[in-house]
Amino acid sequence: MAKSKANVVKFFHSDAGHGWLAVKTRELAELGIADKITAFSYTKGKSSYLEEDVDMALYINTQRDRGVTVEVRQGKRWDKKSPIRAFPSYQAPVAQAPVVETTVTE
Repeated sequence: MAKSKANVVKFFHSDAGHGWLAVKTRELAELGIADKITAFSYTKGKSSYLEEDVDMALYINTQRDRGVTVEVRQGKRWDKKSPIRAFPSYQAPVAQAPVVETTVTE
């Protein structure tokens, strides 16, 4: 059976105390939620690791609202502290004000 285009597979990584869903950072902007992700999530390279309590649910619910099913698969499990905790905290992109051109007439 062919896989539906309305499905995405994401990996959930965890340690003894917490877990994170790995997604491409660009997806957050494409979904319009980049400014809603908390600093409890992390980034490294082109990926963001969404913390399980709020940010992961926001991502999954936003995808669902768009008709996309997120299949969450178990990723890496650490018995102790995950190296994800050492990644930089997520920072929402800063919105830039639009450039407004003005013409001065006398």
